Amino acid sequence: MPETPSASPASQTLSRGIRILEVLADARGPLTIDEIATRLGVHRSIAYRLLRTLEDHGLVTRDAAGAVSLGARMAALAAGVAHDLQAEALPELTAIANELGMTCFLAVLDGAECITLASVEPRHAVASVAQRPGARHPITVGAPGKAILAQLPSAEWPAEAPASLPADVEATRIRGYATSHDEVIPMVQSVAVPLVLRSQRLAAIAVVHVATDLDDAQIAARLHRSAAVIREALDG
Repeated sequence: MPETPSASPASQTLSRGIRILEVLADARGPLTIDEIATRLGVHRSIAYRLLRTLEDHGLVTRDAAGAVSLGARMAALAAGVAHDLQAEALPELTAIANELGMTCFLAVLDGAECITLASVEPRHAVASVAQRPGARHPITVGAPGKAILAQLPSAEWPAEAPASLPADVEATRIRGYATSHDEVIPMVQSVAVPLVLRSQRLAAIAVVHVATDLDDAQIAARLHRSAAVIREALDG
């Protein structure tokens, strides 16, 4: 009998190539080929062949030392995802980032994960936290995840979730924003508000920072103003 598609070599190769892109999106900086091979659980030669193919298509790039990062072509592909939402959100993300001196980003629900769709770092901040487009983590952790889950009935949440999640999401619904500390990135804090849109995937806008003189409610109020602008532009 012929092999099923899931067991075919072509399917495995494609799956590994996609996994490399996910690993690079989650990384906080460039990775070596050995690091990528280790995270994929494959031999270095296999990782190298996959990377060469991805590099040929502009999806990854290597620096002079051989460290690998996502390529410019990935940005072009990402821009096509929820294009209208990104187009309306980017000016607001930029304004928030520069006003608050924090990285501001748009997060969306994708299955059981929270994915960063667009991100803007502050122009003049001495130091800021990077939040790369394409970065993902379980929807059950982090402020953006809680802000998104606040838009869903609990019956539609992932089965595996921290015991504290229901109380955290309920608090998000009551006060209108979510917070997190050290949940996704050590030493990093986040504030997020739901971005409720008609005919759009579930979303949130958020900031990440290490320290600030602003309290969470002040940050959330600024995020809510931009959420209203984006909602008005898309929903009318």
